Amino acid sequence: MKDRISARRQGRREFLKAGSAVTAALLAHTAMADMPKSLPALPSNPVTPAAMPTRNLGKTGYKVGIFSLGGQAALEQPNNFDVAVPIVDRALDLGVNYIDTSSIYGGPDRWSEQYVGKVMAHRRNLAFLATKTKERTRDGSLRMIEKSLELLRTDHVDLWQLHDIGTMTDVNEVFAKGGAMEALLEMKEQKVVRFLGLTGHYRPEALIEGINRYPFDTILMAMNAADPHFFSFNSALLPLAVERQMGIIGMKVPARGRLLSTWTPQPLSVQAHMWEGMVPAPTSGTLTMREAMYYTLSRPVSTVIIGCDSIAQLEENVNLARDFTPLSDSQADSLVARTESVARPSLFFRFYDRP
Repeated sequence: MKDRISARRQGRREFLKAGSAVTAALLAHTAMADMPKSLPALPSNPVTPAAMPTRNLGKTGYKVGIFSLGGQAALEQPNNFDVAVPIVDRALDLGVNYIDTSSIYGGPDRWSEQYVGKVMAHRRNLAFLATKTKERTRDGSLRMIEKSLELLRTDHVDLWQLHDIGTMTDVNEVFAKGGAMEALLEMKEQKVVRFLGLTGHYRPEALIEGINRYPFDTILMAMNAADPHFFSFNSALLPLAVERQMGIIGMKVPARGRLLSTWTPQPLSVQAHMWEGMVPAPTSGTLTMREAMYYTLSRPVSTVIIGCDSIAQLEENVNLARDFTPLSDSQADSLVARTESVARPSLFFRFYDRP
């Protein structure tokens, strides 16, 4: 098995280095011939059914726990193996069966994929593994998946996603000749990736256009209680994803803590230098973590991904998922109203200057 994975990786590396179209085509044909004819069975974590409710991940055939582990927070910090790797391990122990990461989490060193890979090396069959490409070209995306496989210690991922589709420029670039969609389709055909998805948190129109151009299996979208206040994903994007029977993954649930009453904002002078384009947050949020999570889980989503800074946070989120009961419409509306005063900083990702 190790030899087969090594051979496949070597084939893809040579493919990416090829300088001419003819050589690339020949190498691609050879690499495809070396690929297995089928992917392994879907992952299965035996702890999940008793740990929390599960939902269908769209039409994929996968039953996903309603809380899933995000690849940011502790998992994107540099040289954080002693904290991050135990979080991933403990998540699987607690019944989490979906892990999200990306080729850009943790900067050029891709720390998030490194930490997840440490665990996937010996527990790959327990988690539905999702990663992403922020590259807009075919060749750039092929380089991304090659490195992702290496860092994640696997020969396939369950979901490969177009990362951060925010504008029509993004859509046109990935669907252009030589665009990233060519890489996604090639890797699916070659059984390197199982399903295809797209992600976004900026504005709904580009994601709607992406869904209309290709029948993606999943969508990862920002979905928190402040959403209805600015550029809402609830109004048109979410119903379309439901209509297309996509797996819908909610993110930005506590808005990096900004929605939470327990969050202590740093001085505005410090915030101004933390993240270019970040909307300042002068005050704490207005919700508990329970309220923030239950709002999103009461939408028609398959699961929510939340990054954790500690095992204690992870365990709290799993416990909240275990005890989840849907909010009524009036309860959800009440939470939306309570977020109005902190809506703009809680939707900071919708106010970046974009091309």
